[in-house]
Amino acid sequence: MMRYPLVLAASLMALSLSATSIQAASIPANITAAVADGNRPDADKQRDANRKPAETLAFLGVKPGEKVGELIPGGGYFTRLFSKAVGAKGHVFALAPERPADAPADMPDLAAKAKAIAADPNYSNVRVVVAPVGTLAPPEPVDLIFTAQNYHDLHNFPVDVIAFNKTVFNALKPGGLYAVLDHSAEGGSGVRDTKTLHRIDAEFVKQEVTAAGFEFVGSSDTLANSADARTAKVFDPAIRGKTDQFILKFRKPRK
Repeated sequence: MMRYPLVLAASLMALSLSATSIQAASIPANITAAVADGNRPDADKQRDANRKPAETLAFLGVKPGEKVGELIPGGGYFTRLFSKAVGAKGHVFALAPERPADAPADMPDLAAKAKAIAADPNYSNVRVVVAPVGTLAPPEPVDLIFTAQNYHDLHNFPVDVIAFNKTVFNALKPGGLYAVLDHSAEGGSGVRDTKTLHRIDAEFVKQEVTAAGFEFVGSSDTLANSADARTAKVFDPAIRGKTDQFILKFRKPRK
């Protein structure tokens, strides 16, 4: 009498394994190798379960030989991944904001962190560009400009966000991509929570970016988390590292 349940269980397991294999097969080899890079810090590797770098870079379509601009690279989690994913014939521009002269002592020096990565021979294709936030741009046209968990803060600084997005637009090759990853705010909230919760409404981001001339390509729910009510500060220990996040991808028209 147990034969059919066992057959059903075996079938479900086979389907699950098949789905896993399909998902693994959909990750390009250059991205798989970038995630497996043995030079990545252990702290970065420990965050992979939540940040899902392979799926994220696959959605971005990062290819060997490409030129990538990373806006406000932070601790360099994605910088190292991009470096290995584009390979020796590619290039990564770490676009780091200047540290204000009146910055508090505990404010991290993001440019210094990026420079430390660029000085590592394992990531020799990384070049650091330091400039005021509103004018950050690579020195030459690139295939992709990406920023993670930073876009909301543009609304917390004295930055003209519309002009900022146009600067990104002009820094891309025709057909180049602009990708924004950030913490989700409640739908319809616009920029209400950018300073208090460090979240932003994805639909508002779409409106702002397309206003600069970009075409919306699509979004990824790779980092979605329906258990996040979007009402807590992203640094709250109860949700930190597991917030509901969106990834939006835009294209500069080819003509």
